[in-house]
This record gives sequence, structure tokens and C-alpha cells, in this order.
Amino acid sequence: MIGDILATFTATRVILGLLGLGIVYSWLQGVQISRRVRALGVHAPLIKSYYPLSLDFIIASVKNGTKGTDLEYWSGIFEGFRASGKYQNQVNTFEVNPKSNFRIVFTVEPENIKAILAGQFADYGKGKKFHDEWKEFLGDSIFATDGELWSRSRHLLRPMFARERIVDTEIFEKHIHKLIPMLGGSVNRDGSTVVDVGSLFFRYTLDASTDYLFGQSVDSLDNPKTVFAESFQYVLHRQSIIFRAGPVNFLLSRKLFRENLKKMDDFMQPFIDQVLAVSPEELEKKLAKKDTFLDALARFTRDPKVLRDQLVAVLLAGRDTTAATLAFCVFELSRHPSVVKKLRAEIFSVVGPNKKPSYTDIKDMKYLNAVLNETMRLYPVVPFNVRHALKDTTLPTGGGLDGRSPVGVLEGTRIVYSTMVMQRRRDLYDPPPPPPTPGSEKADPNARPYFDPGLFIPERWLSSWHPKPWHFIPFNGGPRICLGQQFATIEMAYTITRILQAYSEIVGVGCPPVGVHPKFKFDVTLSPGGPMNCVFVKSGEEEQGGKVTPSTAKA
Repeated sequence: MIGDILATFTATRVILGLLGLGIVYSWLQGVQISRRVRALGVHAPLIKSYYPLSLDFIIASVKNGTKGTDLEYWSGIFEGFRASGKYQNQVNTFEVNPKSNFRIVFTVEPENIKAILAGQFADYGKGKKFHDEWKEFLGDSIFATDGELWSRSRHLLRPMFARERIVDTEIFEKHIHKLIPMLGGSVNRDGSTVVDVGSLFFRYTLDASTDYLFGQSVDSLDNPKTVFAESFQYVLHRQSIIFRAGPVNFLLSRKLFRENLKKMDDFMQPFIDQVLAVSPEELEKKLAKKDTFLDALARFTRDPKVLRDQLVAVLLAGRDTTAATLAFCVFELSRHPSVVKKLRAEIFSVVGPNKKPSYTDIKDMKYLNAVLNETMRLYPVVPFNVRHALKDTTLPTGGGLDGRSPVGVLEGTRIVYSTMVMQRRRDLYDPPPPPPTPGSEKADPNARPYFDPGLFIPERWLSSWHPKPWHFIPFNGGPRICLGQQFATIEMAYTITRILQAYSEIVGVGCPPVGVHPKFKFDVTLSPGGPMNCVFVKSGEEEQGGKVTPSTAKA
């Protein structure tokens, strides 16, 4: 009898049977997940998917990330919910894979971001999934861990960013001396001196960061083709693709990723070996002199893996974020000559044409800080961030047809939030003034000035307008707020000050018109997606001999 039964099991029937069992299992799992979610709250609005594991959504996400059109893609999704007419209020939170273990919730709602980063801090963290996906690159560093490991990392790194360490601007000055002449560019055949500021800033911040960390710069301003710089950039790019691929990232090759990771580690290892060869007593004596970040770190731990992981994390934060902000800042200055003029006037009034700015000088320059804040508002360097639910919990709002109900979040659910989309939401800013009444010729003298949230307008930061809590978070917030925010701000402000002491005008070449953003590259951090060509004009310089001038550069 058993033989008769087995005889009926053809290959086709086996495959169909297994497929049917898979469908039944998936349906039962979905029912169970839905019940658990409803016990906590409700689902957020859903992005429909027509393929298993939402492969169509993943492919679209990877495709837009590769093209640098993430901002348009995600903004378009939220706009699509609004245009559908199905929801009572504006949708600022949605989800995919609602009935599977691969559920992802996306949000640009300040209240939800506040809950994730602060109010419900214990409920959300990097999570095991993130740690596993990023471990080869970030190890057990501060950016990839939770709980005791994270707390230990933060305790370890906090002294490295004490005020007495970060106010020493000589580390920037050394590399500024190389950068400023290079901004003048090399003379082309037509006599122009055009330079790609994005490329230069990434080399400049890499040199300053490695100098600060290791006591020795990679000198990429002198030699752009350094092995470490190229390997670091490749690893960043590949890691972002692996992350985007989500549940199917195991299909991606990691061969070149690991080869470049090894080149990075091979570069850092001699510095780690060197500092560990010095006794703790000798390191304490060195403290009275000039010590490096690695020296200071080695006074707290002798574990080479801990040193390696924290160095990579700080290098990622210190190099890419600062370089990208400087590049986008100069890009906007290149098409806002009035801002450059006003900024130079402040710089000259505080520090003059040649003096190196001190920490106090930088804090006193209100317009300079407004320019940097405005840059970080439009171009946050971590445009998309992720957390995982560490237990069954909720997001305070975004669920249901009214978008106001708590969203049920099961343990392990991935939450993606975008500061870039949130900080450009027009509904979070004052609305434009109403049109003048017919027959009225005078504007209302009591009306508040209107600053279009889609435009680069530093003056908004000097007006009565101030962003509401959690509407502007360039350095994140809550217990995991960036330790190096003061260091990064000082480096950026110092660099812009020294550049504008040397150059009176910055002229964009071939850049899009005001209000149109440049090309983006979305890796782990945001960076320019193409050349940001500019001409830097020295004070009183005559533009002759076919050289690109302010009047012709944008043609």
C-alpha cells in the first residue's frame, strides 16, 4: 500500500504540494502577525507589493539609490498616499511586508522619530539584524551595537571629544594650507580655473581625520589615489547596497567587499600595533604632550579589535559627514553671491582677513552658523537611518485611516526614518502669507517674513522662526546623539572661514538653478552624485584672458 502511495508522488505533485504548504504556512503566519500587531495598535498605510518579500519594492529602492533619486522616490510615495484620497490626513508613516517577519515601517513623523530616539529609547536600537549586516565593516563599534556594548563604546569615546581636545584647530590649519591653493584650480586650455569641490573636500577631511586619529595623514590631497581612500569608499558603497537588499542580500557577492575591507584593516593595523607596543605608563606621560586619538583610546583599552572597530566608526563619522556638508554648503554659496558677501562681512568683522578663527570666534559668528544649519537642514548627511524594535512596542502615531492611531510594532521590525524628507516637509513650516486683498497696495506690516522651506535661506535662522523640537535633528537626538557634533561644527566653520578669507567670490559652473538640488549619491551617508565645479575668485582679482567669470560661469 505504501508503494502505491509513493507511486502517485510525481515530481510535479511534490512541487505543487510543497508550494501549497508554503502558501498555507505564510497565510497562517500572516494571521498570527496581524493579531499580535492589533493587540498593540494598528497597521500603518501599506505599500502594495506583487512579489514575495516585496522584491519589487526592494528593486525600486536599490534602483533609485543607484540613480541618486531617493529623495524623489520617497517623497513620491508619501505624495501618492495624499493623492489617493483614501486617508483622512497626510500620511507620514507607511509599511511594507505587513504580515511577514520582514516587515519594515518607514516614517518621517517627528513624534515617531522622537519616540524611537528618546521617549521609547529602550524599545528601539540597532538590533541583531543590523549588527549582523554591518559587523564585517563596523564590528562592535558604537554605531552597530546596543545595550552594554553600546554604553561601553560611548563611555570610551566621550573623553575623546572633550572641549579641551576639540578646540585645538591646528589639526585643520595644517591641511587648510594645502586645500586653499588647490581651490584656485589648475588652469585649463580655455584659461579657466574650475575645480570640483566635492572631491577636494573628501580628500581634505580624510587627511584631517587620519591625522587626528593616527597622528599621520594619508595625504590624499597630495595623492588622490591612495589605497586606503579608494578601499574605504568602495566598502561604504557596497555596504549600502547590501543593506538595501534586505532579506535577499545573501545573494550579493562580498568578494571585492572583503578584499577592500582587508586593505583598510592592513592600513590601520600598524598604527594599532605601534600604540599597543607602548606601555600604559608611557601613554600617560605622552598625555602631557601632544597625543593622538588612538593614543587616548589605548589608555582605556588594550583590545586591538575594540581599537579597530572604534577607529572605523569615528573615521566614518569624521570624514564623510563633514566633507559632504562642506561640499553642499559651497555648492549653495556658489549660487547665492549675496550670502557670500554677507558671510565675508561677518568673518572680516570678527577675525579680519588673515587671523585664524578661535573657538570663541566661531561661536560668535551667528550668520556663519546659520549658513551651516541651513545646509544641514536641506542636506542632512545621514538622510535615511534605521532602528529595530528590541521588543513588542508601538510608534505613537501614523496608523489607521486617520493616521493618528498608534502603530503596533513587533520585536525585530525594521524602522527606517528619513531626516531628509522630514526636514523638507512644507507642512512643518509657517505657511506662505495669503495673497493681498484686492485693491490693497501695502503689505501687512505685522506679517511674519516668509522663508520658502524648499530654498536655501540662512536668514530664516536669524528671524523669529525656530524649528520645533525634533523637526531639525542633523546630529540625531536622545541618548545616541552624535558625540562629535561640536568637533564637526568647528571643523566646518573653521574651513569655510579660512576659504572666504582667501576668496571673495565662489561661482558655480554648470550647476542647476536655485531651488533645484544637485545630483545625490546615497550610500551610508549622503554625498554629491557628480562633480560640483566651482571657480574661486580672489579678492580684487581681474578675470581676463578667457577665464571663467561670474557672469559667464553658469552659462
